Amino acid sequence: MKAPSEKPAAELPPRMGPNGPLSGLRVLDLSAYIAGPYGCSLLADQGAEVIKIEPPAGDNLRKYPSTLEAESRAFVGVNRSKLGVMLDLKNPKDHATLMALVRTADVLVHNFRPNVPPRLGIGYEQLKAINPRLIYCSVTGYGETGPLKEKAGYDQVLQTMTGMCTLQGKRGEPPEILYGSVVDYYAAALVAAGVSSALYEREKSGQGQFVGVSLLRAALTMQSARMVWAEGEPRDVGRDMRSGGITGIHPTKEGHLYISANTPHFWQALCQKVGLPELADDERYDSVRKRALHVDEIVPKLRTALAARSALEWEALFGEAVPCAAARTVEDMFDHEQVLAEDMVATFAHPTLGSYRGFTRPIKFDRTPGPLPFAAPTLGQHTAIVMASQDRDGAAATQ
Repeated sequence: MKAPSEKPAAELPPRMGPNGPLSGLRVLDLSAYIAGPYGCSLLADQGAEVIKIEPPAGDNLRKYPSTLEAESRAFVGVNRSKLGVMLDLKNPKDHATLMALVRTADVLVHNFRPNVPPRLGIGYEQLKAINPRLIYCSVTGYGETGPLKEKAGYDQVLQTMTGMCTLQGKRGEPPEILYGSVVDYYAAALVAAGVSSALYEREKSGQGQFVGVSLLRAALTMQSARMVWAEGEPRDVGRDMRSGGITGIHPTKEGHLYISANTPHFWQALCQKVGLPELADDERYDSVRKRALHVDEIVPKLRTALAARSALEWEALFGEAVPCAAARTVEDMFDHEQVLAEDMVATFAHPTLGSYRGFTRPIKFDRTPGPLPFAAPTLGQHTAIVMASQDRDGAAATQ
């Protein structure tokens, strides 16, 4: 893939390491919070040059609570491998600067509500006239049409609206939030996937296009197995994917253990390993559906057996025979042998935080693994060097 105009290779800070599948592409990230920004980080992980453009007040995620004094942990974790530029789009000079960047860009991502971009002079049709090859990705709460299109969307609002929280809670009990911004992060994956597909199509057509991602679409996409309503079914049918209580988190002598034992093979292995072979031989329990009917009989026996060892001991004993995991903290993941073996953690140097460890490359590419990640930018960190690069590009274009 080739960008619409050539940029001097040494004008901006070079990415260290090998090329990625998206190296040579320029992405303008005007989005805030998580969904749009992390989608752009996924593009940066694959080699794209991502320029994060923030207003003078900065991305609001910078202001989120954090035990880090110098910067928000959320912002740093969501915005790796980007150049930071500060522009006030209501200022004519800064707006002109953005238009100059748009002419050199392959992708632009924002998460403004639908009525905002045209007022700022950055609507799709406005930018398409400047750069017909531009892939323009809009991340909204509810989409570009319909009665809720101008409503601000947030992860847990969409969780609650779309039934996720109701199904997360136990039947007859209050709804429960799924913490971890799962809708935002899934929307981010849709941003990266949608943009990449549009770039691939551009190679055939030569034309850019509008790409729409919404938190509503993300929340419902995550529930595709629940979003099935057969003709004749009543409204209140069982849509929960949980399999009867045997598969789930159980207490042990020390700590908690998640066990998955849905297949006949794993159910047999579980019963043998915990010393309850009679359960495996009982035809009343020989299918997931049957075990769900008899969960009140099975679970007390299983938990009594699990009380003999710690979660980590059971994890080692089960090995590959029974899918399971001892409940750990995220801090344990920094030095987990499998995480380290897969090279999922890197050391970053940040202007104000100093050195820190964080997540890196989510996708493995054999031939084009991608450049090394670098730390999220401070507010406006690269404004001067990006502006100087644009000035040189503009001068070269007029000669």
